[in-house]
Amino acid sequence: MANSIDMIKTAYSALEDKKAFDIKAIDISKISTLCDYIIIADGTNKKQVQALCDNVQDCMRDAGYENKSIEGYSDGGWILLDYYDIIVHIFSGETRRFYNIEKIWSDGDMVDVNSL
Repeated sequence: MANSIDMIKTAYSALEDKKAFDIKAIDISKISTLCDYIIIADGTNKKQVQALCDNVQDCMRDAGYENKSIEGYSDGGWILLDYYDIIVHIFSGETRRFYNIEKIWSDGDMVDVNSL
């Protein structure tokens, strides 16, 4: 779990660096075996969503975290980055509102990353 927290801090910081909107981290470790945490953020357009993804990938790689898979990069509406213990979802604003995955994971616990 300690490794997951370091991963969250790294990904969250990478998203903040590129001005992501409404970044949220949710602890789903008690309700899912998929991963420990998910991070959700959005950008204003395809280029910013891809830039957010690129920065997360660079920062996570520099910190020594292996990426399991990336989905949706070329479309830029919803990019999923799987890092085993955490999954990062980066949306365009309208796509995030449409899928509303915060509601899907509402049984998870919201994480205040600044308090970790």
